[in-house]
Amino acid sequence: MAVIHHTTLKPTKLELLISWLPSRPWYIGGAGAPELAKAGGFRLDDPQGEVGIEFMVVTDTSGTHPTAYLVPLTYRGAPLDGAEHALVGTMEHGVLGRRWAYDGCHDPVLVAQLLALIEGRVQAQDQNASDTPDRDVTRSYIGDGLATTDFTTATDDHEGTELPAPQGTTLRLHRVLRPAPDSGPLLPPEATGHVAGSWHMPDGTRARGLFAVLHTDHRA
Repeated sequence: MAVIHHTTLKPTKLELLISWLPSRPWYIGGAGAPELAKAGGFRLDDPQGEVGIEFMVVTDTSGTHPTAYLVPLTYRGAPLDGAEHALVGTMEHGVLGRRWAYDGCHDPVLVAQLLALIEGRVQAQDQNASDTPDRDVTRSYIGDGLATTDFTTATDDHEGTELPAPQGTTLRLHRVLRPAPDSGPLLPPEATGHVAGSWHMPDGTRARGLFAVLHTDHRA
């Protein structure tokens, strides 16, 4: 299990995101800098114990209405080859030293563990405590085993990030989070798997919705 170090980060994660978020096509804030607060999330463990994996939810109150964003991040002790385009920034960690933070959708370690979570082979971990499962995060999967190597290219659009695979399978991460309706199905009919969780809104309420959806177009 990954060990959570309660120590200093310079710059902080939120400080990195204030500069990085406006560069994303799915960011819907105004012309000014984001006004961010940590609102939730969870972690996954790297089986090799080398890469930190965090799914962070932040809320931005700089616009007319508060917006929640899902930001999957990986933390590495050295640069990830070929991922310069996905670098969020570098930080000085009080225990681990220099850390390279990446948009995790472009990091094969995060993608592999997210697929393992969807399939039920691993469990979401608490964002702030070591060796503590996060029971709030739910998942489902209907289908055969997934080949991690099939999901190789992440593409951003105005709503999120898609990772396509052969045979019409697509893993979609919702970057702009929408609270699920009180009634009606949580998942679209073509979904074969999902990850869902909750987050805190600035008004003190708690919202719940989809973080990631796996779906297959059987016509492909």
